[in-house]
Amino acid sequence: MNRVHLASDLHLGVPNPVNSRERELRFIRWLEDSAAGQGHASNGAATEIHLVGDIFDFWYEYRRAVPKGGVRLLGAIARISDAGIPVHYHTGNHDMWTFGYLEEELGVELHRTPIIREYDGLRCMIGHGDGLGPGDYGYKRIKKVFTAPLLQWAYRWVHPDVGVALASRLSRNSRANGGKEDIVFETPENEWLWHHCRSVLAQQPLDCFIFGHRHLPLDLEVPHPEPGQPSARYINLGDWIHHFTAAKIEEGQAELLHL
Repeated sequence: MNRVHLASDLHLGVPNPVNSRERELRFIRWLEDSAAGQGHASNGAATEIHLVGDIFDFWYEYRRAVPKGGVRLLGAIARISDAGIPVHYHTGNHDMWTFGYLEEELGVELHRTPIIREYDGLRCMIGHGDGLGPGDYGYKRIKKVFTAPLLQWAYRWVHPDVGVALASRLSRNSRANGGKEDIVFETPENEWLWHHCRSVLAQQPLDCFIFGHRHLPLDLEVPHPEPGQPSARYINLGDWIHHFTAAKIEEGQAELLHL
């Protein structure tokens, strides 16, 4: 039986070192409990763990340097991976600039686009969720710039003391690091990712969509666009700034957890 544990949007580094360290330790407890089969994972140790984006509020790998901080979390991920539990790292809009260090040093499997997996009959799409669905055109334009190889190469020439400080400041100013001003659920029809789920469901049979990015824990039905066809579920993992939520899949069933 598959036992899959998923979480996203820790945004390690904000809003300050003290608060960030507290959240880091709490996230590590979730990781270690998942790997050990205790606490929320009392039915058995995870067979897979998915870190679904924006684990760091900013991440950029220079050729010979990475941002300071997060060593406890990095060490925990490495220990779990070394123990033989597959750890999947999905890049988000704050940690997309990774170029091999996480895979080589921690042993994670990296994903830059949503993936489809089947667990005991439950077909799932898993990904961070940024830039998907209708709307958010400003971010979609920015993402094209941030993912351009030329810009990524050029940024390597900015000294880390300047590059990390500048990017961290921009990250703190964005909504994605946990601001509450627009983290409000109104209706499914107002959710861009819900619309994305419906459009994908029209093309292929899926049972569950699991995304992050929204910073709001959600568990919504996704009706099939064609009458009479089976519906699906859209689960948003929330965040580890305000909500401290995650999800698990056991016996072919997905569950949103409030930890």
